[in-house]
Amino acid sequence: MSEGFNGRYVLNEQGQPMPEPDLLTWARWMENIDARRVEYTELESGAWISTVFLGLDHSWAPFTDPLSYKPVLWETMIFEEGTQQALFQRRYVSREDALRGHWEAVEMCRQKEAAEHAELGAIVEQIAQTEKAEE
Repeated sequence: MSEGFNGRYVLNEQGQPMPEPDLLTWARWMENIDARRVEYTELESGAWISTVFLGLDHSWAPFTDPLSYKPVLWETMIFEEGTQQALFQRRYVSREDALRGHWEAVEMCRQKEAAEHAELGAIVEQIAQTEKAEE
């Protein structure tokens, strides 16, 4: 990151982040969600997982060594049905990490849904047994 750089990035044709010094060029590029979206998964419960390229460096770390510095430019979030409030958020320094993180978040949600479904099934079975015993 050179002196005066503003932390704005776009992706080139190969999907690699490139600094974008011009605010209007960056803003126009950022309007295209399809260019920024890495993955999107909707679950049966209505929850959804979104992984995107942020376009701004979110590392919040002091910039010291230009050879080892890695901007944080990708993010995965989990949302519950009917809300825009994130239940989970994780950020990454590479597209590969972001993809891996997306599928880990999907698996985490699916495991939670399966556990809730099993618990609900056990409750229904317990109610059925109670009703049968009362007859």
